[in-house]
Amino acid sequence: MHSALFLQYFFSGLVYGSIYAAVAIGFNIVYNATGIINFAQGEFAMLGGMLASTLALRLPLWAAVAAAVAVAAAAGALSERLFLRGAAKRGVFGMIVTTIGLSILIREAALLAWGPSVRTLPFFSGSEISSLSILGAHFSPQVLWVLGATALLVGGLTAFYKLTMMGKAMRGCAADRAGASLCGINPDAMVTIAFALAAGIGALGGAVVAPLTQTHYGIGAELSIKGFTVAAFGGLGDSMAAVVAGLLLGMLESFSILVVPEAYKDVVTICVLLGLLFIKPSGLFGSRTRLALKEY
Repeated sequence: MHSALFLQYFFSGLVYGSIYAAVAIGFNIVYNATGIINFAQGEFAMLGGMLASTLALRLPLWAAVAAAVAVAAAAGALSERLFLRGAAKRGVFGMIVTTIGLSILIREAALLAWGPSVRTLPFFSGSEISSLSILGAHFSPQVLWVLGATALLVGGLTAFYKLTMMGKAMRGCAADRAGASLCGINPDAMVTIAFALAAGIGALGGAVVAPLTQTHYGIGAELSIKGFTVAAFGGLGDSMAAVVAGLLLGMLESFSILVVPEAYKDVVTICVLLGLLFIKPSGLFGSRTRLALKEY
């Protein structure tokens, strides 16, 4: 394979891997706080792209993206308060089913609001025809924005959990909800913040990648599946592992079309995931965990 073609597939894998990682990080934030898998996470990535594309018609691009992230975060917090908190008494699987219903609700609301048309965002820098070149491979400057946003998410989350009181409180609730309550921490508030943070992160990923991949109301389900695949691939609960697993999955998808038709690339990734989980059920970097509601 020529180096230029190799790099072309490599950059494509980085882009898709980064958006998968952003969705998987949202999965992990909610999982750490509650012990459930939020299958509505991909819909918030869709909302980020769709809202930003609409707001960019009247606002500067940076303001449109910031507003889209804020609205999605508010929607995440509201959905937790309205739909998920009352479903906690049904147990972990009842809550997971509720998140699936929530994803359908958000998708249908997006269809009513925006219709079935495909939307996009302007490139954050440069234009559609501008490109950078490395060893003969051409890629959009937007790729650098995608990679920068992913790095910012990982670094920001690490600092948030280790350096801020709110981050430490969320970690405490995840480790021992009853103990955190005795220390004066409001566990319900921490769970709401976790949902808002996960939704905002998903929306940022969806907005940053929209200039390259475009977006429409129906992409959320696919992103949820890919995000969960990445979270399980790396090990549930570990955001750094989710980034590594997301990039690996993106590369696998990108290079798999060299040997199989593009329509079958999803089959390849799912087969690899199933094979890995058969050998190491906790994922590449995860420890053995049990899916259980953390006294939510």
